[in-house]
Amino acid sequence: MKMGKMKKVIIVIVLVALVGGYYFYLSNYHGKEEETIVTAVQDVLLKNLDDDYPPTPREVLKYYSDITKCLYNENYTEEQLEQMADKLLALYDAELAENNPREQYIMDLKDEVKEFAEKGYTIMSYTTSKSTDVEEFTEGGRKCARMYCTYSVKSGADYVSSKQVFILRRETETGRWKILGFDLVNPE
Repeated sequence: MKMGKMKKVIIVIVLVALVGGYYFYLSNYHGKEEETIVTAVQDVLLKNLDDDYPPTPREVLKYYSDITKCLYNENYTEEQLEQMADKLLALYDAELAENNPREQYIMDLKDEVKEFAEKGYTIMSYTTSKSTDVEEFTEGGRKCARMYCTYSVKSGADYVSSKQVFILRRETETGRWKILGFDLVNPE
């Protein structure tokens, strides 16, 4: 009889352990099933420019435009705005970056974003020049590139295009393409 009671106790302990283990498994499995959604802002901030700098003028402009869309369209924290500003400054040629001290640049950027939002504008999409349409030239002994980007902007029910020309210059030391300047094409 003692042996029968001992078997019952062992069976009960094993069953309790199995039920507890199954409960623990289900609790943790449900948590792993949920996917982490990366926002557009997080996506542009995840790019490490030290290790993964865009290799071509077109790719530099695409990354610049992705950040610009986030700045003008997405919700983000003050810290994220500063991080995006830092990413933009990292894409700028040293000459352009010198003319845009970080603190002043961030203040100006905040003002531009606020004004854009107050007017009810949204950047819907952008189109960069094709790789074959990038105009490369040499100026002052340095390789440069001229290219265009057209932004489709929504204002209420209307859509307008804003075309900008960008000049990029290749850094001598790193070979990276950096934005030297940009301007509206045929501003109104």
